[in-house]
Amino acid sequence: MASSSSPFKTFQRLVFSEAPKLVRHLQRSETLQRGIAQGIRIGLDAIAGASTTPQPALPAGRPVSNTFVPTAHRARRVVYAPDLDGRADPGEIVWTWVVYEDDPTRGKDRPVLVVGRDRSVLLGLMLSSQDHHRDDPNWVGIGSGSWDYEGRASWVRLDRVLDVPEEGIRREGAILERATFEAVATRLRAEYSWS
Repeated sequence: MASSSSPFKTFQRLVFSEAPKLVRHLQRSETLQRGIAQGIRIGLDAIAGASTTPQPALPAGRPVSNTFVPTAHRARRVVYAPDLDGRADPGEIVWTWVVYEDDPTRGKDRPVLVVGRDRSVLLGLMLSSQDHHRDDPNWVGIGSGSWDYEGRASWVRLDRVLDVPEEGIRREGAILERATFEAVATRLRAEYSWS
């Protein structure tokens, strides 16, 4: 009988002593968190009937926006100058592939507000239609526009600037109204040393 209770005691010790330590360790693992998030995305895609094959890390044949810096590091003069001439200008919203901050091997095609230029590299602020940005001080609301096919309200992220290769633009999306652009520019001037 003693030999049969020994494996049970070992099992008890593992379950009640070692397992909680393992769970705490796993909860702090970025790899596990990323894996869980990816598993949830794949599951939701499967339920929705979408393809479960992972998206390519980079779109073939097109430069991507994979460099971003704190906004104050790119401080410069910001001027509203949209002109739908085939070149993106400050005040225009364009679409480009932007890599994820937490997983640079993946990304998303998304709208970006052009706020400047450094030769053939555009300086852009990414847009999001996620409502949780409404109360985030690093985001400013710009309302809805033709850049969002569902007509949802959007927010612009102010605290990081994306380097967008001009050849990486998928299309010109829209021209932001001057007053709305000026609201973004005012925040850039007041909080991020732009002029």
